[in-house]
Amino acid sequence: MVWKPLGLLMILPTLGISIVICWRTRNMTSELAHNLAIVFWITANSYWMISEFLGFDTLLIGHTIEGKHLAIIPFLIGLLILAYYYLVQKPRETKQERVATL
Repeated sequence: MVWKPLGLLMILPTLGISIVICWRTRNMTSELAHNLAIVFWITANSYWMISEFLGFDTLLIGHTIEGKHLAIIPFLIGLLILAYYYLVQKPRETKQERVATL
């Protein structure tokens, strides 16, 4: 099937561009957090696609864990980055802005 090689080939430019965007926004905390989450989500989706294309998506790794379930790790990393930003970093930034305006 021609779509599998094309799908695999598109991982590198997609992931590469998202990393470049992260690098360019590294000085803006909000943008960096969101873009890093996107990098990890693209990584998770890419892994999931690779696992299905290469047929190890249903391979048992643990008692009930299949190969495709490992994609949850980068998804959660992206989620944790955003949670940290919204629960820790953003309140600090808001507090500093309030103090600066007084």
